[in-house]
Order: sequence, then structure tokens, then C-alpha cells
Amino acid sequence: MIGYACLPVGFRDYSFKKVLKKNLNYENLKIAIKNNLNSLDKILEYNIENNIKLFRISSDLIPFGDKALEYIDWKKEFKCEFEKIGQKIKENNLRVSFHPGQYTVLNSPKEEVVKNTTMDLKYHCNVLDLMNLDKNHKIILHVGGVYGNKELATKRFIENYKKLDTNIKNRLVIENDDKSYNVDDLLYINSQIEIPLVFDNLHNEINPAKTKRNEEEIIKIFAKTWKKSNGKQKTHYSQQDKNKQIGSHSKTIDILEFKKYYEKIDQEIDIMLEVKDKDLSSIKINNLFKNHVKYLEKEWAKYKYNILEHSPKNYFEIRELLKDRQNYNILEFYELIDSSLEKEIEKNNFINSSDHVWGYFKKIAEEKEIEKYQRYKEKYLENKITIKPIKKYLLQLSEKYKSEYLLKSYYFNI
Repeated sequence: MIGYACLPVGFRDYSFKKVLKKNLNYENLKIAIKNNLNSLDKILEYNIENNIKLFRISSDLIPFGDKALEYIDWKKEFKCEFEKIGQKIKENNLRVSFHPGQYTVLNSPKEEVVKNTTMDLKYHCNVLDLMNLDKNHKIILHVGGVYGNKELATKRFIENYKKLDTNIKNRLVIENDDKSYNVDDLLYINSQIEIPLVFDNLHNEINPAKTKRNEEEIIKIFAKTWKKSNGKQKTHYSQQDKNKQIGSHSKTIDILEFKKYYEKIDQEIDIMLEVKDKDLSSIKINNLFKNHVKYLEKEWAKYKYNILEHSPKNYFEIRELLKDRQNYNILEFYELIDSSLEKEIEKNNFINSSDHVWGYFKKIAEEKEIEKYQRYKEKYLENKITIKPIKKYLLQLSEKYKSEYLLKSYYFNI
């Protein structure tokens, strides 16, 4: 299974609400939690529609986690909502996970931090338990900091892990990171507590172990740490953004580079993509596996106006490519899309593309709407406004006139 983390890019009909500490009260938390659970349900529906089976849920689902229980018994009040979401996950064979943030550190030398970490892990377990999900659904954690003594910090992780409730232990897995704990470190920890290990390819490139192993070897060794009761082995995959600092994830997954990686490894594992365009790359990789022109045509319907505004040349090349339903090339299709989105948008190209989108409304729009669109174009050509307000206006019209084709496209998203 292929998946992504937290918040989709190609889908807009959701929002996650936070609550400021100074505004913590029953009513604010109730509104936020209800909204967030509803948004999660919508995202899962979107994932199901697009055959994305692997998904990392945002840890911000319940603002302040178990600490919010001081103000609202969210476990009781939203019991039905949790159960319905869990049922949807099970019925559609989805696999979900959590990845707590940087302040959840099990090997901290500070007792208060470890106490809060244990509470946070308990919160994540509570959510999965309320959904009635088994321990195939995991919580991923980094080992933590070194604190001037890596050996002692490692020992502290092991000792604190042993103190955790069995329910947390059943869900917890650890991954190699890009600074402190490499593959060798994780294997040592596993030898002491038999915790499943998640391999992160980019972290391994940045922070390799002294023991020389290729990626295929590491994945096979890590596979042995996953017992049958833990579910399928899980890995993280990302590519370096060549224009940013080391460790920065790429905007999108280079499909050819991924294909080479995938052909080398055990293809029965679950792969979480860590990439800026999230669900878009997940759909891309799923389409690589399906390798059928009908899925590319579905993608083209979503991308076409983005490509037109970036590169009319590539737009027409893709149209030609898809005409041959027998001999299409999926790698060429996505290479054209990716290279297009890297190009700067020229004014004439944007106007051409926006006029195509405007064509969905020009026969039904009111006179004042026609005039407003023309004014926006004039201002844009005179450098008085950017693309953003024009797209925002076209989105409003799409919603008003219920243009499902445009609303399901990526035109307003990327």
C-alpha cells in the first residue's frame, strides 16, 4: 500500500481547527473536535475514492489530546463518531497511523518531558482504541535526542519503553532519523526490546550507519523485527529537494526514481510517502502500479488547466500522448506534468488558462460577474494584482454554479 501524511493537497473540503490555550473551554473544544472528526471522515472518503489505503492521521485531531479531558469528555461525547470512522477504515481495508511531534521524546533526561510523552502516546492509543482498530495501526516515534551521551540516552529509551502500558507497546514503532539514531542504533534497541523498526531511505542517506548495507538489505533485516501480529512491514520513502537544504522533502515524487527503488525492494511492504504534494504523489504511484490509460485520463482532467497555464507546449504533448490508448507511456505522462509545474507562469499563458476556466460560466454568469472578471484580468496584466485573487474568484463561481469538474480539479489547489 502507498500513502501520505495528514493533509491532502488535491482536496479542499476540510479544515482542522485548533484551540488556543487561553481559550480552552468545553464549548470551543466541542466545536473544534466535531469539526476535526468530520474533516477526517471527509479525507478518508477522498482517500477511498482515490484508492489510497495508507494514511497518517494528524496528531492535532483532538486539540491538547488527553489534557482536553479536563474540559470535555471527548471519548464519551464523540464515541459514535470514532466508531463510525473506525468502521470505515476497517470496511475499506485502510491502514492508519500517527507520528507524534518533536516534543514527544521518550528518552529525555527530564522526568516531566517523559511524563508528558507517555500521556501523549496514551492519547494516540486512545484514539485508535475508540475507533476499534487493532495493533496493525501504528504510532511512529523517533528515538529522541543524544543529550551529550548517546549510550546513556539509548539506555534511557529502553528503560522508559519497558515502563509503558502494553497497549502502547503494541502500537509503538521507531524509525531511523537524519541526525542521531541510524540503522545500527535501531537494531541494537530492537535486540533489547523487540520493537518493530521503520526504515526511512532519505534519513539513511543523510545519517548512514557504520555497517555498510544497501537499502534492500536494510529493509530485509528490518522485516524480521515485524511479527505477524504487527501487520505488514512499514517504511518511509522520500526524495531530496535538490534546491533546498539537506533533508528537505521534494515537491513531488520523481516517478522514474521511485520505480527504480521499488523494483529493488520487497514489494509486499507498506510505503508512506513523505513529500510536499502528499496525495498527488500517492495517486501518481498508484497509477504506476495500475498502468491503465483510464486512470491517466482521470488525472489529466484534474491537471489540464494547471498544465496549460505553466506550459501550453506540454499541454498539447500530453493530449497527443493520451490519444493512443494502447501505446501510452505513463512515465512520459508524469514527466511532462512534473516538468510543466516547474516552469514559471507567463502572463499570457495564465490568461489563456483562466479564460478556459471562465468558459464554464460565461453563458450563465451575471453581467456584474462578467465585468468583475474582465476588471481582474486588466489589473493582472497591469501588474496591479497577482494570480491569487483571480483564482479565488473563479473558485467562488465554481462553487456558486456547482461546476463539479472544476471543483474536483487541481486548478485551485496547486
